[in-house]
Amino acid sequence: MSSQITLVHRTCYRYDRPVTMGPQTVRLRPMTDCRTPVLSYTLKVEPAGGILGWGQDNNGNETASIHFKEKVTHFNVEVSLVADMTAYDPLRLTSEEVPAQQGDDPACRHQPELGEEATGFINGLLAGLPDDPAQKFIRLNEAIARRVRYERRMEPGVLSAEDVLARNCGSCRDSAWLMVLLARHMGYTARFVSGYLVQSLYGPGEEEVLNGDLHAWAQILIPGHGWLGFDTTSGRLAGEGHIPLAVAAEPEGAAPISGLLDRCESCFDVSMQVQRLFS
Repeated sequence: MSSQITLVHRTCYRYDRPVTMGPQTVRLRPMTDCRTPVLSYTLKVEPAGGILGWGQDNNGNETASIHFKEKVTHFNVEVSLVADMTAYDPLRLTSEEVPAQQGDDPACRHQPELGEEATGFINGLLAGLPDDPAQKFIRLNEAIARRVRYERRMEPGVLSAEDVLARNCGSCRDSAWLMVLLARHMGYTARFVSGYLVQSLYGPGEEEVLNGDLHAWAQILIPGHGWLGFDTTSGRLAGEGHIPLAVAAEPEGAAPISGLLDRCESCFDVSMQVQRLFS
């Protein structure tokens, strides 16, 4: 079976009247240090006639800036890529990979003031966590996945650590942000990640079904491992199915699409198709 997959991700916005759009920032290109090889990539935008330019933001993410001179009634973004999903051990890096994944953004080291709920949660775990940093956060990641039940939350924004733990549930971005805050509280450098998650599932007849979705997880800078990814929804390390698109000290800095437009009524639709390439 081929390890290569194709992913097509479409985001479509519709407006109730022609609107003027400010520059739109699209953070939907896999990062250069993504450990899952991305063999090809294209980005298409509608309506035709938009001005598209590539650059880097303050977090080092490759971003597309899109501007329309005329008013628009819709805005579509389509990503198409081919990736090699060969499995790898997240805990093992080559000597070339470790230096490429270092970073020292002060904002990712800022230690937050935690409330009573979050302080009680982390203090209750610290005594039982291993001394080895990687194993310490593997255990913390598992504890968050057990405590925080996943829910698909469509409201914008990210819940605070206190709200997530008080509710005992949250979206992937909510639990990922909780992990980032707890890691910083413990003195580690940590950042928020937005990306694609591709999973291989099996139906009733044992046929394979590939599922893709936008996802969020945490990365923690650990000596000897570089930026190690932790998926707080599953409680597992980020692996070949995690394709990071953007990282930031704060979740809003990793938003897939952001920008201003006229006040209007709008709706949007997101779809993603993933297929395996057979040789």
